[in-house]
Amino acid sequence: MSEYYEMTIAGCKRKLPICAVNDKLDIAGFIIFNDVEITVASAKALLDKSPEFDYIITAECKGIPLAYEMARQSNKPYIVARKGKKLYMREPITVDVRSITTMGVQHLVLDKTDAELMNGKRVLIVDDVVSTGESLSAIESLVNHAGGNIVGKAFVLAEGDAKDRDDIIYLEPLPLFFK
Repeated sequence: MSEYYEMTIAGCKRKLPICAVNDKLDIAGFIIFNDVEITVASAKALLDKSPEFDYIITAECKGIPLAYEMARQSNKPYIVARKGKKLYMREPITVDVRSITTMGVQHLVLDKTDAELMNGKRVLIVDDVVSTGESLSAIESLVNHAGGNIVGKAFVLAEGDAKDRDDIIYLEPLPLFFK
């Protein structure tokens, strides 16, 4: 197998490194950090496909550059669900999540102030990649708890079977590599 998976995302050609998840599965590592060209192009392409919204929400941390750029281009605010409780959080809302790229259980935390902003508003969930849907489910729980109305779920890439979901927006499918 090649060391890289080549693909075009929002008009940008990239070689993604193949990374072992375990002895039976490899994935192509999509890293949006430091790639301004793909962040800007993906944000525009996702905004073109997304419904009207009032707020963007993403999970810390790889979704942040994308959410920021989509917020900048749309002139709409964004909120970050943090991976742990921060000192400034007075009444945090917490959900547990397991991700294919992170070992063990993580927590996503939303401050009550951010939750109140989303109450009754149209919310667009944004992230770099959707795979198993675990992180997506955790963010959906946070938005629902806050009283937000989820109007869309937008991703740069849909990995594996996620490409078959009819409840998401994405730019390109990303295969899994079974050994």
